[in-house]
Amino acid sequence: MVKGKFFFVIGGARSGKSTFAENLARSLGEPVTYIATARAGDAEMEERIKEHRKRRPVSWITVEEPVNVSNRIAEWGHKSKVIIVDCLTLLISNLLIEFATGGQEIDRQKKETILEEIARLAKVAKDSPAHVIVVSNEVGLGLVPPYPQGRLFRDLAGWANQLMAAEADKVYFLVAGIPLDLQSLQAKLTTVERSE
Repeated sequence: MVKGKFFFVIGGARSGKSTFAENLARSLGEPVTYIATARAGDAEMEERIKEHRKRRPVSWITVEEPVNVSNRIAEWGHKSKVIIVDCLTLLISNLLIEFATGGQEIDRQKKETILEEIARLAKVAKDSPAHVIVVSNEVGLGLVPPYPQGRLFRDLAGWANQLMAAEADKVYFLVAGIPLDLQSLQAKLTTVERSE
């Protein structure tokens, strides 16, 4: 089976990561399937979702999937040339909400279940016949959240980003709208270290 490439695009809030991912998708060809993980829980989030929709070409297929993203990649990988998943951190948030019903704390087993689902997503993305672009937030560069659920979310996002980067063919980190190719930077640093 022919496999597409797996691209992982990470950055902070408003770093330009979604725009970069959309432009990358355009360059890879049609048809494009956009898997949106956002849930419109309030008016502000509804507005954000509308803005994202406006940017997409009308030819793109949008699949709204807040939880079962790996299943949607497997389903659409044979129908599309390119799949965008935007975004991984909203998926993690949705999974936390699914597991924390009734105000229950997330136990170790549930954390492992979330990470197993993220690892499955990374494997499905890597093995897909379509090119897959997964977008995520880097949330670990700021302050330590002052409450346990915030720290859990930050930790899960960090571990999930590592799982994605380990499987991806290309990893881009967006800073102020500028994409940095992390594998190229890593190769250059390794070359410098060897020459010292």
